Amino acid sequence: MIHTVTAGQTLSQIARDYRTPLSAIISANPGINPNVLYIGQQIVIPGFPNPNTIPYRIEVSVNNRWLRLYKDNILLKQYPIAVGRMLYDTPVGNYIIINKAPNPGGPFGTMWMSLSKEHYGIHGTNDPSSIGHAVSHGCIRMHNNNVEELASIIPIGTPVFIHP
Repeated sequence: MIHTVTAGQTLSQIARDYRTPLSAIISANPGINPNVLYIGQQIVIPGFPNPNTIPYRIEVSVNNRWLRLYKDNILLKQYPIAVGRMLYDTPVGNYIIINKAPNPGGPFGTMWMSLSKEHYGIHGTNDPSSIGHAVSHGCIRMHNNNVEELASIIPIGTPVFIHP
């Protein structure tokens, strides 16, 4: 997996975002200066597949409150979602799914899938009436049956593009 550095990122934060030890990232990138990153720099993140080898991708529209699943650039499914409320915006950008945790409980419903941005994910809900609204702390909420279906289809490393 190759991560492209964006403004303000540090290697420590990138390590936290991917839940990968900083030492493993430094080892996978010989010659990198962990204290000097530049915008556009390519950093190898070990332990994740090359996203180009994954036929699936996810697109999320925050404003339209939908999540679309594509396979080989063909739309397979569109799901309704809830997004972040005021002061807790859903982060826009390019991420990947880095892990899946069934039955996290509470407000996360029956499935949690972490994004490669610390503290954010795609998850179910214990409040199905929230779907379609801007109510979360920035995560993407789905109906439990939908997030379970999605999780059963996509592999770890699936690209996720979130836009307004």
